[in-house]
Amino acid sequence: MRTQTASSLLQKVRQHLEVARNALDAEIRDYPTPISGCDAQYNHLLAERRRAHEALQVLEAEIHIPTPRAP
Repeated sequence: MRTQTASSLLQKVRQHLEVARNALDAEIRDYPTPISGCDAQYNHLLAERRRAHEALQVLEAEIHIPTPRAP
């Protein structure tokens, strides 16, 4: 089994999420004009795009590792 570093795995995840977000952007852009709030599929696409964007933000955020303070 091939070993991968955490950073290379995170890079693959980041690329996958960017591809998904771009595909969702294209699908939303080409979607027929919906009736606001009434089109379940359109609302689902918007929610999926938001989840992909939020996942990318989590990956991009700085990691904070709390360390105990010495007395």
